[in-house]
Amino acid sequence: MIKTFSVSTANIDDIEAAVEDIRSQLDPEHKLLKYSVGIAACHYEFVLSGAFKAVCKALPFDVAGTISSAQAINKESGTLLLTLFVLTSDDISFKTVLSDSLKGNPGKTIEESYKNGTAGTRPSLMFAYAPFMVENSGDEYVNVLTAVSGGVPCFGTLSIDDTADFKECYMLYNGEHYRDRMSMILVYGQIRPKFYLASLSESKLLDRSAVVTSSEGHILKEVNGRPVIEYFENLGLTKASETAYAMTSLPFMLDYMDGTPPVSKVFIGLNESKHAICAGAMPEGSTLYLGVLDRDDVLRTSRRAFQDALKETAEAPGILIYSCISRLMALGSDMFAEIEMIQKEAGGKVPFLMAYSGGEICPTRINPDAPENAAVNRFHNNTFILCIF
Repeated sequence: MIKTFSVSTANIDDIEAAVEDIRSQLDPEHKLLKYSVGIAACHYEFVLSGAFKAVCKALPFDVAGTISSAQAINKESGTLLLTLFVLTSDDISFKTVLSDSLKGNPGKTIEESYKNGTAGTRPSLMFAYAPFMVENSGDEYVNVLTAVSGGVPCFGTLSIDDTADFKECYMLYNGEHYRDRMSMILVYGQIRPKFYLASLSESKLLDRSAVVTSSEGHILKEVNGRPVIEYFENLGLTKASETAYAMTSLPFMLDYMDGTPPVSKVFIGLNESKHAICAGAMPEGSTLYLGVLDRDDVLRTSRRAFQDALKETAEAPGILIYSCISRLMALGSDMFAEIEMIQKEAGGKVPFLMAYSGGEICPTRINPDAPENAAVNRFHNNTFILCIF
């Protein structure tokens, strides 16, 4: 059995008040069971002020998570907020891992960190948190974790801040903050999490598919045997493609052509060779579709996924949610509409934490017939992901 608690504080500069907020809501001396761990999301000002570090120091368990542009729990939401989602159990245990730097050879670093952290044991579930790094591909992170773990279900996020150059995109771990490391929470015991996700409605996909014919990781070079810049020209998107992040409302849906559900990827901009820099890998042989992300579809798809989750798991002990920052951007001036919808749908019945993301990590499928329920883990953009415990 597992229990969860979601708590928050808006005290950035009054560190003692921030600590008291969290401890009074959590009441760790009376509510915590034998094993506990915390998952954090907060604005970077809580790191700079020292409030996040003080809160972690005052808690009797490890904490991992990321900076986020906006976050929420059941009754609180905001940009300048520190939120904490606590998992506690008498028969499910937790172990946290901090990697070395992800610069240079991130795949090897992640593989070694996982192996050292697990010491030959196999967790039932893992959470992964890392900073947003333009030079690295989130797909590599997820693919390495899947391979080295033998398909352990992996759920998590990359950090996102509200600065122009992402300089405050930290991964958070036990009061410290990092721009180049990954943290993992390994979960051991009889736990069968369920995962739900939403990106675009099928009606929002344009009837202009293309096959990836040349790529290198997250660099898309050619589609349909022609330079990718010509693909944008044919769609009338030449000017938009030349401006960084101008096409966040026009995501790619990528079909790996392997029977798994398509995943969403964001186009970031063009490099000096006029190749497309994407926020995720674009494997050769996959088929991409251009979609349109708008406010109504964000709310429609998120609501459907959340309602499905509650319907299928009526007595869930807790829900962890991440939503891509591009979905928040599509909401325009009504930036908290998605959060407010989730709070209303939850109705205070189940503790949850929701935070915005720079890249989402979530399985698209769990195979119950495979050894130890192996997962098809994927890295997503433009996506709303949800894990029920």
